[in-house]
Amino acid sequence: MGAAKTVTSARRRRAVPWLALALWVGVLAIVSPFAAKLGEVQHDRITDYLPANADSTQVARIQDQLPGGETTQLVLVYHRDSGLTAADKATAAAQVDRIAGEHVLTATPQGVPSADGTTLMYPVSSNEPGTDEKKRDALVDDVRQVAHSEGGLGVEVGGPGALATDAAQVYNSLGGPLLYTTVGVVAVLLILIYRSPVLWLVPLVVAGIADYLAMGVAYGLNQAFGTTVSGQSSAIMTILVFGAGTDYALLLVSRYREELRRVERPYDAMVAALRGCGPAVLASSGTVAAGVLCLLAADLNSSRSMGPLGTVGVLCALIAMLTLLPAILVLLGRRVFWPLVPAYGSTPKVRRRSLFAAMGSSAGRRPLVVLASGAALLGALALGTLNLAGPVKQEDAFVDKPEAVAAMQTLARAYPDRGTQPISVITPAGRTDETLATIRAADGISEAQQGRTGEGWSEITVFAKGAPQSAAETAAIKELRDELPGSYVGGVSAQQIDLVDTNARDRWVVVPLVLVSVLLILVALLRSFVAPLLLVAAVVAVWGAALGIGGLVFGPLLGFEGTDPGLGLLSFVFLVALGVDYGIFLMHRMREEALKGAEPATAALTALRTTGGVIASAGLVLAATFAVLTNMGLVQLVELGFVIAVGVLLDTFLVRTYLVTSASVALGRKMWWPGGLSRAPEPARPERQPEPV
Repeated sequence: MGAAKTVTSARRRRAVPWLALALWVGVLAIVSPFAAKLGEVQHDRITDYLPANADSTQVARIQDQLPGGETTQLVLVYHRDSGLTAADKATAAAQVDRIAGEHVLTATPQGVPSADGTTLMYPVSSNEPGTDEKKRDALVDDVRQVAHSEGGLGVEVGGPGALATDAAQVYNSLGGPLLYTTVGVVAVLLILIYRSPVLWLVPLVVAGIADYLAMGVAYGLNQAFGTTVSGQSSAIMTILVFGAGTDYALLLVSRYREELRRVERPYDAMVAALRGCGPAVLASSGTVAAGVLCLLAADLNSSRSMGPLGTVGVLCALIAMLTLLPAILVLLGRRVFWPLVPAYGSTPKVRRRSLFAAMGSSAGRRPLVVLASGAALLGALALGTLNLAGPVKQEDAFVDKPEAVAAMQTLARAYPDRGTQPISVITPAGRTDETLATIRAADGISEAQQGRTGEGWSEITVFAKGAPQSAAETAAIKELRDELPGSYVGGVSAQQIDLVDTNARDRWVVVPLVLVSVLLILVALLRSFVAPLLLVAAVVAVWGAALGIGGLVFGPLLGFEGTDPGLGLLSFVFLVALGVDYGIFLMHRMREEALKGAEPATAALTALRTTGGVIASAGLVLAATFAVLTNMGLVQLVELGFVIAVGVLLDTFLVRTYLVTSASVALGRKMWWPGGLSRAPEPARPERQPEPV
């Protein structure tokens, strides 16, 4: 009977890994056609980023319904520093006539000369592309080919349509470079961590498969529920898959290596490893997924779309690292660790004085001093947020200045007292004349013309006296919204106003949701109120310090002229969710040691000594993956990647090692209040001696 059970067990050990591989092959076969289509449903139109119920969003939707559909607005800018000649003006007119002959325009372009005679601009608008982004890009490219420099005459094509095309080119270029750079960074770090020519490749390949699975699931969500897929959200999804997935792999492989020294068969060692670290990995991934999913409560489209895609990325990474990675490791056996193969029955080489043991000892000797010093440092760094610039203007949103931005800057210099960017007003068709009169009577408005009419609405094109996104233009837009009830005011500048206002609203809604959801998960896992509050307070302090460092770097060192309005909210969500992730690893081990009977201080120092290396490795990998965003061409991605990377490093090497450990030592058993670990064990009662008879 015992021999039969042994044979059955051996067969199971051989069959389970192969079955897991077969299931993954089947899943990838099903997902593959959908993953390849994700790029087809990715859109980066401004309506994919705008607030759901803002004026500017309503304007964009109604414009799609008007005769001709969405209008692509361009501005051709002809410039010569010494002043335009008659030949220059003739060249400009000829090029504009050719454009009008080759494309369907909504009106005949009329040149507007600057007061100093150096610049001539031609507003050009067309309904030819409609909502098709590829047709819009083709129109912009054709116009730029026709409007070219001749004989020293400078020509630039700007306007909202050209700006959208230039932005789309940046977003479209993210996919390949982002993936390759992320894979390269993670590969280098894994090679340094594992010091093996083979082992590093296994989690990297599994992470790539998880990313492919996430792409297929994201496409399915788009088709089933209309989930928005943008360049920004898909980039964050890839970062989370590789960053979080590699973290889970590091924790699992570390525990698996440890079990291989105690267990003879790799299958049994992997089962023991999954039982040991599985709860912590599940809890940490659940925390990240819950925190990111709170973005669904955001009104801003770009933030809300990150909720489901970020959650999909984390869950796909979790599933792959808990099923596919163990199967591959078991099939490869111990030799995958070559040359540092963990032999059965061997003991790992123990350093007399490891880095984290030294850090834990210093934190344990004077916990209150260390805690106060660390808190003061984080508070001082957080003061750097006062140096963060205001909302970044659209013309400053690119790291490298594209042609559309150059055109806007030329217009701003040549027409200082006239708006060069149209403001779109949508009003009920029966109130067109009344609305026109109100607009023309408003302060700060230089020009207003009636446009298209249809579907019960009329479109009015307005130009302010102030430069685009200046204080004067902003005041004019807000005045129009106040004076025109029942009408909608949109356009590029109005969209930026709505982005700022909606981000402020979203912070008040999403931040409490994230804090509550993370706290509930931590309370359920750690069975304590004090420990979860400590972890959340620590990551909030890290968030403030990371933003403060950004304030000291973005403007003074990188030369950024503004801060992305969504930086505060998105960095908070990711840093809190991911920071608590590492806190779970540490606190879970600390609780294990306490359950074994260790004193609070001993449990804290043991947890740091045993998990510090894994947490440090995971933090380096995660920080490096988010740092990849700093190499992208958009200011918002650079700022987001920088703040999260710096925050993860602060959390890994300062908060987890010194502050949380010091607080645990200082609080003692109070850390686990009101759970059973918060009460000192009762002293053992002496055995009762029998009374003499």
